Amino acid sequence: MVSLDDAVIARLERSGSRFEILVDPDLAQDWKRDNASVQLEDVLAVEEIWADSRQGDRPNEADLLKAFETSDVHACAAMILERGTIQLTTQQRKAMTEEKRKKIIHAIASTATDPRTKSPHPRTRIENALEESRFSVDPFLSVERQVEDAIKVLKPLIPLQFITVRMAFRIPGSDYGGVLGVLRDLVEKEEWLTNGDWACVVTCPGGMKHDLIDQVMKKCSRAEVRELDR
Repeated sequence: MVSLDDAVIARLERSGSRFEILVDPDLAQDWKRDNASVQLEDVLAVEEIWADSRQGDRPNEADLLKAFETSDVHACAAMILERGTIQLTTQQRKAMTEEKRKKIIHAIASTATDPRTKSPHPRTRIENALEESRFSVDPFLSVERQVEDAIKVLKPLIPLQFITVRMAFRIPGSDYGGVLGVLRDLVEKEEWLTNGDWACVVTCPGGMKHDLIDQVMKKCSRAEVRELDR
């Protein structure tokens, strides 16, 4: 159990009242990702529900029943963790922001190409352009939402084109299983050839083309690939 000095506040406003619990900042995040992996008792610094933990104010039972339909501490705490907000330590916020930044850069690099070369932009180019634009990453907003905002600030700095490519792969039957794991979600059509080879056509974002070919070749060095006209 975390000490009170190291605990952070998890807060939920519900039915016109505020409810707080004091939690271990790391275990609280683990519990939210998979509540079967951590005991709730270990997450809580103290088994109390507060109206204002800093002032030591507790809600009355009527407020708890109105908001949670129970006054059981664990049941109330679980709902606060599930639906409320958890205060982050500086280190946690920094780590979450950096992880979200990497995902945004990966999403853009995997889908966008340079219209001049028809090739993906290097990730470092996208990263440097984001830094130049002073793009601020929000650790709580979705990657999809922030990719849209990032693209808007990147376009004046680097040329971006979003295209899809179609590629045909021919794979020896013996390597079918491994390659299918790479291509499964991208296959547009497929067939088995008379010699036992597997052939398929896939569609993917232009920025993914080279990475996708590399992944297939790692699974099957004898793979044949060619890009198709749209």
